[in-house]
Amino acid sequence: MQLSYILLIPFIPLAVFLLLGIFNKKIKPAVSGYIGVGGLAASTLLSYYAAFQYFFVSGKLDGVYQTFVLKKVWMSFTETLHIDLGIFIDPISVMMLIVVSTVSLMVHVYSRGYMKGDEGYTKFFAFLSLFTFSMYGLVLATNLFQIYIFWELVGVSSFLLIGYYYTKTSAVAAAKKAFIVTRFADFGFLIGILIIGFYTGTFDFETLNDPQGSAILNWASTSFMGLSAITWALILIFMGGAGKSAMFPLHIWLPDAMEGPTPVSALIHAATMVVAGVYLVARLFPMYMFVDDGFVLYIVAYVGAFSSLFAAIIAVTQNDIKRVLAFSTMSQIGYMMMALGVSGFNGHEGVGYMASMFHLFTHAMFKALLFLGAGSVIHAVHSNYLKDMGGLRKFMPVTNITFLIAALAIAGVPPLAGFWSKDEILVAAYQNSPLIYGVGVFVAGLTAFYMFRIYFSIFWGKETQYKHTPHESPLSMTIPLIILAILTAAVGFIPFSEFVTADKMGFEAHLNYPLAAVAIAVGATGILLAWVFYKKENGLADRFVNAFGVFYKWTSHKFYFDELYLYITRNVIFKHISAPIAFFDKKYVDGTMDGIGNKTVLLSKKIMGTQSGKVQDYAFGFIGGVVLLAVVFIYFWTI
Repeated sequence: MQLSYILLIPFIPLAVFLLLGIFNKKIKPAVSGYIGVGGLAASTLLSYYAAFQYFFVSGKLDGVYQTFVLKKVWMSFTETLHIDLGIFIDPISVMMLIVVSTVSLMVHVYSRGYMKGDEGYTKFFAFLSLFTFSMYGLVLATNLFQIYIFWELVGVSSFLLIGYYYTKTSAVAAAKKAFIVTRFADFGFLIGILIIGFYTGTFDFETLNDPQGSAILNWASTSFMGLSAITWALILIFMGGAGKSAMFPLHIWLPDAMEGPTPVSALIHAATMVVAGVYLVARLFPMYMFVDDGFVLYIVAYVGAFSSLFAAIIAVTQNDIKRVLAFSTMSQIGYMMMALGVSGFNGHEGVGYMASMFHLFTHAMFKALLFLGAGSVIHAVHSNYLKDMGGLRKFMPVTNITFLIAALAIAGVPPLAGFWSKDEILVAAYQNSPLIYGVGVFVAGLTAFYMFRIYFSIFWGKETQYKHTPHESPLSMTIPLIILAILTAAVGFIPFSEFVTADKMGFEAHLNYPLAAVAIAVGATGILLAWVFYKKENGLADRFVNAFGVFYKWTSHKFYFDELYLYITRNVIFKHISAPIAFFDKKYVDGTMDGIGNKTVLLSKKIMGTQSGKVQDYAFGFIGGVVLLAVVFIYFWTI
């Protein structure tokens, strides 16, 4: 397979970023929008062409999809341990090219209308292009260190976009929060990479994912607390993925990240950056599967299941529509992690791995549609809160229909995309863990309820007395909504199991009718409850709030995790760790340096008289020196 043209896919948005960034003040806003969209359109066409070539022309040999690598050594440490830069083509990297390209292009087109008139219009498109370049580099990485480089670049891009409205205190705080929280997770990721490099002698994905490779056969040589060093490394790498994907307990940055423009939420926090953690575990899946009999996958499964349930419960009580979607994203990412994790139970990797990647693919379409639909609503009513909305179906028919399609998809209503991928996850969970399956079914019901809670509250319910009559968004915003709605309806019919599997061989998936019926019934129940509570104004919702009392209060405050983190930060880390370190630094480190400096200045003042510039002083010094040398010479001569 020819790989050279694939290099253009990431480098086109990089060129756009440099062009718009360097000539930010000289390029007219309208032109910068066309440059940004044109660059992404070119990368998208190349991504689709690469996918066609890989899946239908030259990617398969003897029934197995092949891996193609183009790389060059950048830094070499030993014969086997080196950092390469290049591209890595296999089923999941090609799939991610489609996801990143499709969603990013839709966001670029949408942003032309949403950001119109903004002072930083050109800068915004530069940041979008930088982020897209970073995501392309991440999904095409050939080794752990290359993925880490772009992982951090994605973090920088996210920081810039979340804090785009830098004059807002809340936006600046949200950007710092996201950056700092993910730094803790990324530190674990880095330590894990270094451990793997030390014990296996390589960072290369091909070598690491070969269970029979010489590097892997030695992974159990060192153990700590009953687990091999590589197991601990994989736990730390998962920690990095959990931070980037906002898994519990590293989830607190995601809701605040909604301070960025809504297109940013669609691009970063719905379909691309937050799934990077899932992609990371999938990229190293053979290692996770075979090291210590898949022990780490048990951690992945239970963390994913708990995160999914935890976020879904919180989403039910939120009143900011973007925060509801943020917790929904956390919940759905938990679903994906859960599916990957159960793949390690009983060595039954087939359905779970495929289901996780399938849901990643379909979720990108309908969650991007939900965020962009929410942006269209916010654009019309100038508020994020449900109390300021109602009856908008009359004013915004396109947004209403497309948002409804996305809500039905995430609720698991057939034949939309979310139904097919969610069904496969529940099948995988049912085969391997009744407990996790039960959690998955309950979360499916909660998802349907909270999504139709906001749908009915926005488009039905009591018609709010708006200051200005709402109107449908311009074509630059509604066309991406329509395209994503079509994709949401269509992509579920892709025979995904024939293209993306753990062993790259493909298999034919079948609908499990009893489990599908259970999922549909639970989803329908959630939708029906939301219809009863929110389709028309009534007192049921208020009675519901009063009935749950303290639990509702805790849930609406996100179980006070932000407050807990602040307490630990201020009263433990700052007071008992940072303050003593600062005292030691100021008293002893700075004090020692200041003392040396002060003594040097004092000494210089004492001796500066010797450099007076007077000839008689220098003559006196010269004669004195000669006399002293003569006395010393005579003394030693007479001994």
